Amino acid sequence: MTGKTPAAVTRRFGIGLAALALVATACTSGEAETQGNSPDAEGADAAELVITPEDGAQEVAPNSPVTVTAENGVITDVAVEQVVMGEAAAEGEGEEDPDLYAMTGTLNEEGTEWVSDWNLRPGSEIVVTATAENDAGETTELVQEFTTLDAVAGQRLELESNFPSSGDTVGVGMPIVINFDLPVTNKAQVENSMEVVSEQEVAGAWNWVNDKTAQFRPEEYWDPYQQVSVDLRLAGVEASEGVYGVRNHRIDFEIGRELIATMHVPDHEMVITVDGEQERVIEVSNGKESRHFDTTSSGTHVLMERYESLTMDSATVGIPADSPGSYKVDVQYAVRTSHSGEFVHEASYNGNIGSANTSNGCTNLRMDDALWFFENTLMGDVLDTTGTDRVKEWDNGWGVWQKSWDEWLESSATGEAQITDGSGTPGSVHGEQ
Repeated sequence: MTGKTPAAVTRRFGIGLAALALVATACTSGEAETQGNSPDAEGADAAELVITPEDGAQEVAPNSPVTVTAENGVITDVAVEQVVMGEAAAEGEGEEDPDLYAMTGTLNEEGTEWVSDWNLRPGSEIVVTATAENDAGETTELVQEFTTLDAVAGQRLELESNFPSSGDTVGVGMPIVINFDLPVTNKAQVENSMEVVSEQEVAGAWNWVNDKTAQFRPEEYWDPYQQVSVDLRLAGVEASEGVYGVRNHRIDFEIGRELIATMHVPDHEMVITVDGEQERVIEVSNGKESRHFDTTSSGTHVLMERYESLTMDSATVGIPADSPGSYKVDVQYAVRTSHSGEFVHEASYNGNIGSANTSNGCTNLRMDDALWFFENTLMGDVLDTTGTDRVKEWDNGWGVWQKSWDEWLESSATGEAQITDGSGTPGSVHGEQ
């Protein structure tokens, strides 16, 4: 079994995952019963179980851990059932895939304490069933029930958007971008609620662009040709005081081939390699550098959204019509590389492609090259640009590679790397107890 690795060696298990679990007799909620399974059971002390929160507790904070302890024996199974009640149930919150809410936990080395890995669903009835076994093979089962506090209107953290989406195939530079609908102040707990798993194990970490947007990147570019999953176990996490996540989500996407585009701006060309082999050389015209805005930024860009046709309007980036340097032009095959208005796009009107830099900061291409670039690149592909005195800001679009790995890790709220092998996240998702 996989598990988190705190100070003691641990193993994680939950519903149906404990290989050592034995068949136990049914019992009344809040009471423990034992069953002998060995002729040597007579005279042995029965295992005793304690479950926290206590039986019958009402409106328990959803970010409270479920803890099971055993004396005179070891824990062999813990199952946590969560049934959404009230308005949340009426709104269909109990109809999602139950696998999204399967509770796992971490068992200590001695097998005497189990702690839930994730938070509880707000506004739910929780049923905890625990089983332990003593040295004589005698089993004890304990069942307890309690309810969790609901998340009230206006204080319900929801996932607003994410990049990539499930089913996407992306480039090796792709960050995982999570946008929330409400500000997050308990950033470490939220980071620890978002687990990334990849086929090729890497170290990665989250950074926050602002209080609503978190981005995950690995230490280096993703290895190509692999599957990546993101489990957003947001239900019950206290994002800020009194604000709780209400739903869990799962994102499954694929890393495609490795496409890297490089430009040294004074050279007026873009060189594209695929899986380390040169694929195409494209003549370009970049920013004329008459002002900061008209300078193509140097740095590692990640390709973002794309448009078959787009009106490039300087008013959208703070340069009103009729002011010096304003423009408004229709282009085709535009691929965004920053939030500040930089695109790679067709510019048939620019007669200086391949010979001079005369754009307003975008990378201008001829029609055939622009179509090829549009059709053969993916969101998440890398465009590495050098040769100008304007440096791309790390938070301008998906500039995650503008920070060194040490800087990125230091800026994570947890301050620790998350290893993408399914072993869990670096710290606790629970609130202070």
